[in-house]
Amino acid sequence: MTAFPWLSQYDSDVPATLEPYPERTLLDYFDEGARERPDAPLLLFKGRAVSYREIDRDSDTFAVALAAMGVGRGDRVAVMLPNCPQFFVAELAAWKLGASIAPLNPIYTEEELVGPLTTIDATVILVLTPFYERLKNIQARTPTTRVITTSIKEYFPTLTRLAFTLLMEKKLGHRVTRRDNDMAFADLLRQYAGQKPTTARPGPDDTAMLLLSGGTTGTPKCVVAHHGGLVITGLQLQTWSKSELRSWESVLFMPLPMFHSYGACAVQSAALIGHHPIAIIPNPRDLDDLVATLHKVRPTYFMGVPTLYTAMLARKDVQDKRIDLSSLRVCVSGAAPLMEETRRRWEAISGVRILEAYALSESLVAATATPMRAPARLGSVGVPLPDVQLKIVDIDDPTKLMATGETGEILMRAPQLMRSYWRNASETAVMLQTNAAGETWMHTGDLGYLDADSYLYIVDRKKDLIKPSGLQVWPRELEEAIAKHPSVAEVGVRGFPDEARGEIAVAFVVLREGMDVTADDLRAFCRQHLAPYKVPGRVVFRRELPKSLVGKVLRRMLTLDEPNVAS
Repeated sequence: MTAFPWLSQYDSDVPATLEPYPERTLLDYFDEGARERPDAPLLLFKGRAVSYREIDRDSDTFAVALAAMGVGRGDRVAVMLPNCPQFFVAELAAWKLGASIAPLNPIYTEEELVGPLTTIDATVILVLTPFYERLKNIQARTPTTRVITTSIKEYFPTLTRLAFTLLMEKKLGHRVTRRDNDMAFADLLRQYAGQKPTTARPGPDDTAMLLLSGGTTGTPKCVVAHHGGLVITGLQLQTWSKSELRSWESVLFMPLPMFHSYGACAVQSAALIGHHPIAIIPNPRDLDDLVATLHKVRPTYFMGVPTLYTAMLARKDVQDKRIDLSSLRVCVSGAAPLMEETRRRWEAISGVRILEAYALSESLVAATATPMRAPARLGSVGVPLPDVQLKIVDIDDPTKLMATGETGEILMRAPQLMRSYWRNASETAVMLQTNAAGETWMHTGDLGYLDADSYLYIVDRKKDLIKPSGLQVWPRELEEAIAKHPSVAEVGVRGFPDEARGEIAVAFVVLREGMDVTADDLRAFCRQHLAPYKVPGRVVFRRELPKSLVGKVLRRMLTLDEPNVAS
């Protein structure tokens, strides 16, 4: 690999390249763990350690059940699940048949499910019982013919399972009546108990999963993730963090949903390769459960998103340090910009740095991360991981490289980049472009710049650029400035048409509990930190902001037609 300037920023134990990568899959690493320490915990779930042996046995059985339903090499198995052991069982079972897994966001509405299920073209889906009726209502409009239900309680500890059955199952909508010959996951495990699949295992070039992504346009598409790409990502992250991780001992705390690349590609891959137990949280918005689990399992590695850190910092037990965070060695933030005020407050309470990272679903999380032992750089998301290349090009002319410190579109190359969007050649051609030198670069749609040491700074999304009176305003810059106000809990900024200026920036603000501030106060505060043309034209107060399940503020859903607290 040709030397690149960012290599000088690497920790001393991180090599410039990890090539050649092994001809292995995550299934091979799982098999290795099951052979070496079958009774070691793979998952920590609701107070129970679920071993490699148990997940191996159940995924073998479920693979045989799926094969009996006609699932084979090249097919897709859809899942509509929160983080639970059944997700891993279904995923490994699909892989053992040479099929791929297609996870769906379980909070999708009926209409939002039709498109992805049609695109994925999966005949079989595994669904958690509370989502069963929602799926059945639209099943006839999709290619899905076989529905399998599973209950969240099936891997609970015995007493917890009993209490759930007696006190909560029916009340919370977890008890359903199946129809149309739909099957139960638990019944299938009993029916095919002790049997093993005979299908040949997949190779590095085979498809492992289809991940939904908005890409550069915001329209959901399916990223084709190949087995070899997941291994490359896992090895990069494992190598980057190895100074703080011990195989079989260091617990990776994962409140991030497995239908998102952050969980599916990053955490899972690093955990299986490094043989690290994963503490999984079914509902990251259930902060009581999340914090109680964090306190109990004492993880080494905490994977979070900015809104999760913000929500935890709002808790009295976290503020008073009654939650034991002393086991943490690494905290990572990704998926959305981290406000500097959030970083400062978390590090003061936990005593642990937050390392920012940058990635895309389309890159299988290959991108940049802050070196483990390097001094913090405010606002930076780190440097490229081994074998990842970045360059910054002119927004309108990708053949023109931008100088150090100049903002442009971020282009990326890496061996694990997606091969394509599933059955979508036109969108693939927009995202992956081959230049005159025969090099294929991913056009991220994100804008940023590199400093003199090749640290990357994200400015914003290309499509979110606001142009009041023709000048360029980046929403993130405004969000950072407004978030510094002590009354502000959350903020999102979006551009709207304006008769006088063509376009104005509108700030949508959620105040901290018990705090009070006016729109004029916040605009005056902005004038202390921003050039006049960057000050938002309006400030609108909300009780909450629309977010994705991983906590990213959905700017496109910020609208002016909702009731305001004030404006």
